[in-house]
Amino acid sequence: MPMECPEPGPPGPHRVVALVAPNQELYPVTSASAVFGYHGPDIPQHYSFGLCAENPGSLGTTLGVPIQVERGLDAMDEADTVVIAGWTFVASPAVLDAVSRAHARGARIVAVAAGIFIPAALGLLDGRRASVHWELSAELAARHPRVIPDGTVIYLDHGDIATAGASAATLDLCLHQVLQEHGAAHAMRIGRQLAAGPHREGRQRQYPPLPTTGPMPDSLAPLLEWLLSRLDEQITVEDMAAFSGVSPRTLTRRFTGRLGVPPARWLLERRLAATRALLEDTDLPVETIAARVGLSSAVNLRRRFHAALHTTPAAYRRSFR
Repeated sequence: MPMECPEPGPPGPHRVVALVAPNQELYPVTSASAVFGYHGPDIPQHYSFGLCAENPGSLGTTLGVPIQVERGLDAMDEADTVVIAGWTFVASPAVLDAVSRAHARGARIVAVAAGIFIPAALGLLDGRRASVHWELSAELAARHPRVIPDGTVIYLDHGDIATAGASAATLDLCLHQVLQEHGAAHAMRIGRQLAAGPHREGRQRQYPPLPTTGPMPDSLAPLLEWLLSRLDEQITVEDMAAFSGVSPRTLTRRFTGRLGVPPARWLLERRLAATRALLEDTDLPVETIAARVGLSSAVNLRRRFHAALHTTPAAYRRSFR
């Protein structure tokens, strides 16, 4: 008599393992745990969450208190998602091998902030855009030139690899993945329980510090100082050339060669920097700010601001005032 095969039971929870390191920043770890951890009996438990480290045991943190990590790198052999919650620019061969094995068998890799250097070192981001904190863009480009760094958006998800440019985007990225796998209603229930702010889409912009003049080349210093003292005036390249005593073509060539951008672009960036400072520090109407920074009208300011930052002055002020 043939034996009946038992029906398979329900699938187990999706296993999320965070790879941590000495001097670990806790915010991305706790953010991932808050989304993928236990939410009580009223919310279905689709995920399990745990930690692993190359050298398990007591690990120091940036908070000044240690965390106890029980599992080693072998925990990634069982993970469905590996969260790399922060790292240095170079990982050990053992770490790279463990992450590579996890990815090869289908685990999703989520790299936060400097954690991006691990999938980048493995070639997993070659030819792909990656959300990179604006402070790390130059280092990433130097070490891994085949990665396409995007220092503007807060996260990018390619399915097998996801990147979050900054620690503060970890919550958004993890909620995004819950939404993709279990729907908006489930993600919203978790978000409400955490009292999280409105979920930010990955394309939302990062906002690096205000551009500064940087070191002024001696030959351009008088012109740059003259421009900065007259941001509220309508100044053309011809005006700049006349001040410098050269032709507009010569000025543009010298300016671009020394500062990397043409003079009109440099002046616009300074006007936008001044706009951001006034939006953050004052309650001035947009019309008044436009006049102060030389952008002529509120309509022109909004157009230029949106083209540069992909947001409106009002939305920027709500976020940073």
